[in-house]
Amino acid sequence: MKVATGVEMITLEAEAFGGKIAIHPTLLWDEQMAVLVDTGMPGSWELLRAAMIEAGVSPEKLKAVIITHQDIDHIGSLPEIVQVYSGQIEVYAHELDQPYIEGKLPLIKTNPERMAAMLASLPEEERKKMQAIFETPPMAKVDKILADGDVLPIFGGIRVIHTPGHTPGHISLYVQNSKTLIAGDTMVYMGGMLRGPVPQTTLDMDTALQSLKKLQNTEIQSVICYHGGVCEDNAEEQLQTLTHS
Repeated sequence: MKVATGVEMITLEAEAFGGKIAIHPTLLWDEQMAVLVDTGMPGSWELLRAAMIEAGVSPEKLKAVIITHQDIDHIGSLPEIVQVYSGQIEVYAHELDQPYIEGKLPLIKTNPERMAAMLASLPEEERKKMQAIFETPPMAKVDKILADGDVLPIFGGIRVIHTPGHTPGHISLYVQNSKTLIAGDTMVYMGGMLRGPVPQTTLDMDTALQSLKKLQNTEIQSVICYHGGVCEDNAEEQLQTLTHS
């Protein structure tokens, strides 16, 4: 779905955690290059590639992947993308999630011990599939560290906002030209409304709620939530209400 010039929200449907989920990576591009924000579950690259082509963007233009945070539905296809491009793309992430993305530390939320109860509730075939992912999680080298306040000099400027709480190194991105906020899992969009972080999947709710306040007083046309999709209906007003609640 086209959100603005050079901004495409991709919709992926995947089997995960015992059910179907819809998730929304973002594609950014101009005449020179393309950047993908998050990568879906493992095995999603061909779907992402098809979505790029459908948006009129050649996959050959992909030069970087920005990871908002370490969760498996965000980093899932990152190793495949890096392999396909033979190391000719750069991976960006925050330093606090870097060791998890690189496999130096186990993913905080989806290590086998933490997920034992959920795995036990799944049908056998699905349990084996998810267990294999948890035991050998996706990993890839992070080439560039992003910090709060960084402005990437591409597409008219992309401002990095460190929004911890969901994970320690969670980031959101503000695309300055189109006034688009790529929120990752800082918030969700449900029932036509922006809502705060999901307690069940958020490591530190107090910190996550404080992170929302960093987004206030930002001029916003659209908010892309990884879970729920794009909010374009009074997005700035909804965000202000959310950050003051």
